[in-house]
Amino acid sequence: MQRKVAHNLLWMLVERGLQVGAGIGIVAMLARGLGPEGFAHIQYAQAVVYIASSIALICGGEVVIPRLVANQDLLVQHRLLAHAFGLRLTAGVLGYLLMCAFLVVTGQTVEFWIPALIIGVAVVLREPFGIVTAWMQAHTRTRPNTLFNLASLTVKAAGVALLFAAGIHSVPAYAIAFSLEPVVMAVLLTSFYLARAPRARVVYEPALAKELISSGLLFWASFMLMMGSRRVDQLLLKPLVPLGELGAYAASMQILDNFVMVATILAAGIAPIYVYAQPTLPQARRNILKITAAMMAVGIAGGTLIALSARWIIHLLYGSAFASATGLLQLAALASTLVFADVGLTLLPIYLRRPRLVAIKWGMVFAITIGIDMVAIPRFGVYGAILGFAVANLLSVLFGIATWLRCATAKPAAQEARA
Repeated sequence: MQRKVAHNLLWMLVERGLQVGAGIGIVAMLARGLGPEGFAHIQYAQAVVYIASSIALICGGEVVIPRLVANQDLLVQHRLLAHAFGLRLTAGVLGYLLMCAFLVVTGQTVEFWIPALIIGVAVVLREPFGIVTAWMQAHTRTRPNTLFNLASLTVKAAGVALLFAAGIHSVPAYAIAFSLEPVVMAVLLTSFYLARAPRARVVYEPALAKELISSGLLFWASFMLMMGSRRVDQLLLKPLVPLGELGAYAASMQILDNFVMVATILAAGIAPIYVYAQPTLPQARRNILKITAAMMAVGIAGGTLIALSARWIIHLLYGSAFASATGLLQLAALASTLVFADVGLTLLPIYLRRPRLVAIKWGMVFAITIGIDMVAIPRFGVYGAILGFAVANLLSVLFGIATWLRCATAKPAAQEARA
């Protein structure tokens, strides 16, 4: 069993690594193909879609996977998946409509409308059909999902590369290339599951749907707040700074998005054995402290290297048109080192099964990010957004430290339920 788990984890880590590499290449082609202003158009559209997609995270894997593991009956699992799919699809459609409403209320021009509508297909497709991914994880079958992810990513990268090679500078064209990824993924996941699913009609059960919503409510709120806090800065920047500056800011943050993904990769590889498998809280806390220190060291080393190499990185990836992003990348890279410590410290509330703590943290981060950005951006422009990013990361770490100190005698929720 341990070998099977390690094998599946290896596939997950390989997938993440390839996604990071492909993501950097795709962003570089976008920036060079569209220029700072065109790049700002598509990045703003992606920010809006990113926040809207959080609404479709209702009934996440934290809710579905334990139930699938607890009951191996195929008909019961099929009924559960059908209800979860319906909830996610409904939320995805709602998210898409709310995105359209936001674009109308804020008076966005057609240059922002069209790419948002096209890329927004992911809001309706990614999470609903991603329920099959939860089913695979419950059966420790991550290899097919990894292959599907790589296949859909390859289609997206190929589409962007073809447009870039052809010298096309149309933002909607690149948006269509982006929309191919969730479409291909949905088709592959659906085909895989239907070939193995029971041929049984599912009757809607309001009680089951209500249970799935209520048990995942805190996780849902946490994800929405987390995703909102990570992209709200670009929404606030857009009406207050020139498009070229927004494009430079988005370019620097794209690099850091790929950098901080290393933190989640490390946590995914370390936590199952050294945290979640620990029978006692004291041992888990000690390991979390060691993991956090090690991850912080990795973050400092990587962030410092990025800051020192910022000029070379910007020139290599984006070209001279994005030279103004160099200073932004240097400051943001140093601020991003705190993300590594935050990811390490977040392992504790997950171990304790206390989603309320995670929701409180992201609610605080979201509110503080908006508050600082609204004050600092009008005064300092894009540097004000970096200030908000840095302060939010610092407060996240301080919240994690406070949680670590206060939970010295706490028990995981599962243990409390058995007591």
